[in-house]
Amino acid sequence: MTTPGHFRSSAFDPAHEPVLVREVVSLLRPRAGGFYVDATVGLGGHTAALLEAGAGRVLGVDRDEAALAVARERLASAGDRVTLLHQDYRTLPALLTEPVDGMLVDLGVSSLQLDDPERGFSFKQAGPLDMRMDRSSGATLADRLAAVDEAELADVIFRLGDERRSRRVARAIVAARDRGELGDTGDLARVVRRAAGSGRWERRDPATKTFQALRLWVNREGEGLETFLEAVAAHLSPSGRLAVIAFHSLEDRVVKHTFRRLATETETGTGIGAWQLVTRRAVQPEPDEVARNPRARSARLRVLERAA
Repeated sequence: MTTPGHFRSSAFDPAHEPVLVREVVSLLRPRAGGFYVDATVGLGGHTAALLEAGAGRVLGVDRDEAALAVARERLASAGDRVTLLHQDYRTLPALLTEPVDGMLVDLGVSSLQLDDPERGFSFKQAGPLDMRMDRSSGATLADRLAAVDEAELADVIFRLGDERRSRRVARAIVAARDRGELGDTGDLARVVRRAAGSGRWERRDPATKTFQALRLWVNREGEGLETFLEAVAAHLSPSGRLAVIAFHSLEDRVVKHTFRRLATETETGTGIGAWQLVTRRAVQPEPDEVARNPRARSARLRVLERAA
């Protein structure tokens, strides 16, 4: 067994730097003997940082078995200080059997998923119409697109992607589907670009918002988030902290309102338990991090603490 403070992660790839890692470690304050949870462990970057900072034990869960395989290799030297499980983070309230000193929930998609065209997340490379974080279950993007009507698809693209041209994009996707022209993500991206693009040079690919919306839709991201946050907050030990990183405005809004409501209920004595905001405003990446990792630019970190 390795001793706290002497863990060093292996299989580290600088291209997979975890987002806001310095801020997460600083705000979760890992300590020897403490029990921490990485609810979306991904490639293990945040967990490695918590262990290196002295965390006693870490439970990591993730829906993506491929990501867990990388995390297991990366964290192998931690021995029994780390337990990794193939689970959806929303199952955690039923899994936890002891108080948690700190928990991280990173609601973003991992670099492994984005960079592997076979996963179907990227509009930059052709791949299957999949987009599932857990490839062992659930409907693929192809399955969802085959059954959806234009009105519902337009609503998904507008609500989850904030795409102003959602109706035009949905109409174009459904028409291409009905003509049998959606063979892979490359075909889908071309259809979306034609429908959403302005015809002028744009800083961001016109397919970005639609692909984000479709990913959220396929994986049911954000569903049950408020209920989950309330449930896991109740598992925190006194002075334990819950940190959430959101990349989408809808998810960040749920986190913000849930944390503020719990803190307000504490102040007014109308709730069960006692909570306080650690971050009054969302913590955002510093310019140097965004320069190294442009995908971090939309990250927002919020932290809630259980009062002692």
